[in-house]
Amino acid sequence: MKNDLDVPWVEKYRPLTFDEIVSQNVAIKNLKEFVKTGNNMPHLIFTGPAGTGKTSTALVIAHHLLKGEVYTRNVLELNASDTVRMDFVRKVIKNFTNQSMIVGQDQLKIVILDEADNIPGQVQQALRRIIEKTSARVKFILMCNYINRIIDPIISRCAVFRFVHLPQEKITERLEFIAKSEKLPIPAEKAEEFFQILYFISGGDLRKAINTLQMAVALELLQNLNIDEILRISGFLDEQTLNELIKALQEGNFSKGKSIVNSIESIDSRNLLRQLSVVFPKFKNIDPKSMIEIQAFMGDIDYRISQGADEKIQIIALVAEIISKMKN
Repeated sequence: MKNDLDVPWVEKYRPLTFDEIVSQNVAIKNLKEFVKTGNNMPHLIFTGPAGTGKTSTALVIAHHLLKGEVYTRNVLELNASDTVRMDFVRKVIKNFTNQSMIVGQDQLKIVILDEADNIPGQVQQALRRIIEKTSARVKFILMCNYINRIIDPIISRCAVFRFVHLPQEKITERLEFIAKSEKLPIPAEKAEEFFQILYFISGGDLRKAINTLQMAVALELLQNLNIDEILRISGFLDEQTLNELIKALQEGNFSKGKSIVNSIESIDSRNLLRQLSVVFPKFKNIDPKSMIEIQAFMGDIDYRISQGADEKIQIIALVAEIISKMKN
């Protein structure tokens, strides 16, 4: 069977009701009560990690309050990191909130701002003034990963809901549902390991897990399922290379560890750090104090790379640090 890959599965299987939102029970319970108030609903901020249902929940609320053509006319969806700068706030958002309603002046409008924590502070001040002036008939729903990047005057005008990482069983359950719906030929003997790897790759991000599943289908990797290939296309080390690196670390063989790092064609330092952080607690020749120091050093490495440092040099420095902490 040929799968339809033209439509992103994150959109095809996006929740349409509150009950379909995965594992955010506390937030959803309260939001159900808020939407019953209609125009009296407060502005909202959804904060939490990527892929936990913030955007889906905002769209469910908008569809619950506005139907059909009214939704199309009265909902403005924006990715704030791409578009929301001062001119955009003054022209597009302000015009949208101020324009006369085609049917009734009291009809509700909703502005959905994704990645609102990427809006510059000065622009947030302008946005705050719009929120203040239009709050009776326009409701703002802001999504962010880091609420500390949203200015206090906006936070104080909103009800804040925190979204949490999804547990493995919930992500696996959703992936199995999609696999069944798409009739994917996943070998039964490898299915459990496959879904475990998808969860690890996702890091609790359901959107990323679904995208990785669709990518595996698009690249025709399911028939003769190779877990290592799934890891490689996702920017992680395959099991053999990772095991060789771990062995070099445990043996205190810096030359071998450096050689392995240099042999990696396209290194993704953040993914490698994640893989190593899972393995470290299993090392028996590193004491707890040294383990904490290594984890702190990994944080320093991640920061340096984010600031433009050479990835391989930093990972090699980590190899040296780990070996220096090994018990003789």
